[in-house]
Amino acid sequence: MWKYTLKRLFWAIITVWVIITLTFIIMKIIPGNPFAREGPMPEAVYNNLQRHYNLDKPEIVQYGLYLKSVLQFDFGPSMKTKSITVNDYIRKGFPVSLHLGVQALLIAIIFGLILGVIAALNRNRWPDYSSMVLAIIGLSVPNFVLATFLIYYVAVQWDLLPVATWKSWSHTILPSIALAMMPMAYIARLMRSSMLEVMSQDYILTAKAKGLTGSIIIIKHAIRNAILPVVTVLGILTANLVTGSFIIEHIFGIPGMGEMFVKSIFSRDYPVILGSTIFYSIILIALILIVDIAYTLIDPRIKITRESS
Repeated sequence: MWKYTLKRLFWAIITVWVIITLTFIIMKIIPGNPFAREGPMPEAVYNNLQRHYNLDKPEIVQYGLYLKSVLQFDFGPSMKTKSITVNDYIRKGFPVSLHLGVQALLIAIIFGLILGVIAALNRNRWPDYSSMVLAIIGLSVPNFVLATFLIYYVAVQWDLLPVATWKSWSHTILPSIALAMMPMAYIARLMRSSMLEVMSQDYILTAKAKGLTGSIIIIKHAIRNAILPVVTVLGILTANLVTGSFIIEHIFGIPGMGEMFVKSIFSRDYPVILGSTIFYSIILIALILIVDIAYTLIDPRIKITRESS
């Protein structure tokens, strides 16, 4: 286990380095000037800004200086907002995105698993059809369309919940639902397929022959094994939800990492773009590693062998 984990950590570091390098190169290729929106300025002021952000140095030197700062977990200052660093942006935006993402993830997992199990246990009957119709809608309708629908009917027409902003728990409900709908639908369809496959296995038939009750068979044997494919995708789903949805945060006026990232792209704020990308990548890679290790805890039959490592 330790050998496997250390090897995965090594490749995780290599992956993060590749992402840093590619993002840095892309930022240099994209046309535009981070100071273009500042309007006309004296050449001396422009040269001072270039010097302050190390943009007057060769690109290979800029790359080396940035790698050094990243190793110190210092993503540098923002080019557009004075006296604020990228670390400040992350400290401010990530807790908001984390709150929204975890809440949306819980909704997606709980209702996705319930719908998937119900559909599998009632195959080709109305609960199955109803669950899968809801799942198809969740996968087909973009979350920004669902967000607009929720705002118009639930918030404006029915006046049940606040429209937007981020002030209280009630403000988090609508964006969490809009953000959770697609992963919930995906989990439901995945859980249904996995449950149908598991329920046809010999050990399930053996458990029935031994006289075990249906609830014990479903909870102890079927769900535990059927949930493995769902665990496979939880790492990526969690990273996507926790680091923030760009569109949902923008629509609901949520001051999270997604909103921060979108603004940094439009303003060519290179340090914020690079820092956000690296931060997201680290979370994604860490979650994938955790999911791989979690396999052995969920199903003892899965062992980390020399070949798999």
